[in-house]
Amino acid sequence: MPDMSASASLAMTHLVTLAELDEDKVTPGVLGFIVFAVMALAVWGLMKSMNRHMGKVDFTEAPDPESEASGKSDRASGRVEPQQG
Repeated sequence: MPDMSASASLAMTHLVTLAELDEDKVTPGVLGFIVFAVMALAVWGLMKSMNRHMGKVDFTEAPDPESEASGKSDRASGRVEPQQG
């Protein structure tokens, strides 16, 4: 089996050259900006999708068929029952 630490260190040297690491000055650089931009686009896409799905939700509650059949509402009679569901 090949030595995985050699390939990992080789991969890290390629990433370090992309970030242009300076020993005296450490900044996020281009790689940090790219990661931040990708995360921002992902959050924007998720918010857009959530907005679309929330638009499909029907927030109106269907009337209770038992109260319509009896002809009187629970509020008028003063009777309180726990919610089902």
